[in-house]
Amino acid sequence: MEQQNKDEQYMRKALAEAQQAFDEGEIPIGAVVVCQDHIIARAHNLTETLHDVTAHAEMQAITAAANELGGKYLTDCTLYVTVEPCTMCAGALGWSQIPRIVYGCRDEKRGYHDYAPHALHPKCTVTAGILEEECRQLMQEFFKQKR
Repeated sequence: MEQQNKDEQYMRKALAEAQQAFDEGEIPIGAVVVCQDHIIARAHNLTETLHDVTAHAEMQAITAAANELGGKYLTDCTLYVTVEPCTMCAGALGWSQIPRIVYGCRDEKRGYHDYAPHALHPKCTVTAGILEEECRQLMQEFFKQKR
């Protein structure tokens, strides 16, 4: 399967997680970690549920994937996340040594790219804009309802 198709397929799984977050009243960000063409972790924001500002989708996914693999490094994995990781998440992803990150839409206010562009592991590659419009629309709809 072509990489673009795989990226879209896995991003749809991350979007399903984001929709679950939306339905639970959480900021709708979802993530999946893929290792050797298998999803080994699924997560969405839980900051409201857990009363924990660090309970971002990426942080939950990193922990779940590390537990699944039995080690702290995600060197054979790809993270798919609906919104660009924040600085905190980018730092954690850097420490996990994940080699590839795929995200949907940019986070203009809190995204790592503007604030900590070197937080990721030096060998990490980033693919942006996969299902970008769907990811953006879900976020916009959430905040529109909150206002």
